[in-house]
Amino acid sequence: MRTMRRLARVAAATAAAGFALVVYVYLTLPDVRPLAHENPRTTAFMQVRAREAEAEGRTPHWRQQWVAYNRISPELRRAVIIAEDDAFWQHDGIDLDQIRESMEVNFERGEFVRGASTITQQLAKNLYLSPSKDPIRKLRELFIARRLEAELGKRRILEIYLNVIEWGKDIFGIEAAARTYFGKPASALGPAESALLAGAIINPRALDPANPPRRLLRRQEIILRRLQASPSAEARRPSRPARA
Repeated sequence: MRTMRRLARVAAATAAAGFALVVYVYLTLPDVRPLAHENPRTTAFMQVRAREAEAEGRTPHWRQQWVAYNRISPELRRAVIIAEDDAFWQHDGIDLDQIRESMEVNFERGEFVRGASTITQQLAKNLYLSPSKDPIRKLRELFIARRLEAELGKRRILEIYLNVIEWGKDIFGIEAAARTYFGKPASALGPAESALLAGAIINPRALDPANPPRRLLRRQEIILRRLQASPSAEARRPSRPARA
């Protein structure tokens, strides 16, 4: 009986601590409302890269040029959604089906080999958080993603995402990526170029569009095939993102 009471007290204390942690995380979330009409000047990931550059004795410098949603190639927008989050237009920031599948894969292999972050979650991480896999960081990411969905809407979320994500060393955003790798603006990207850039997002420093390794070319082929088979990422039923 004494053991049961002790276990009950431990369980109650654990539950109280967990509740307090959730409340703390929620109350310390960033205010995302200004993003509805203001473009972010920097991101948490840019600051990480700046610190890395300073540690190497380099002056932080990156290429970035903001471009409006309607000046980004529709092929590129569709390719990114196919590659990263094919249910983007349907979910509310969190894809529960993807989370379930990822948990099963990770459990079967006994290690973290597959994530389940939506584009909205990736934006939350890029803007405000660190690249770590800390559980508290992940909890903050989920809360921020829901706030982004509530305050911004899908088009604005995708616009910001495409303008701030890393696309190679010192390259942030689709306009800089398009001009660096193809010598043209983001509005002029074709299907093959779009599929190549979309395929690189998963690891932009290892999957270099200027000298694409076999893995990137394989991802490009998968994305391009899906891109050509479907006329509209907004209209079609979601399938699974490219994970090759």
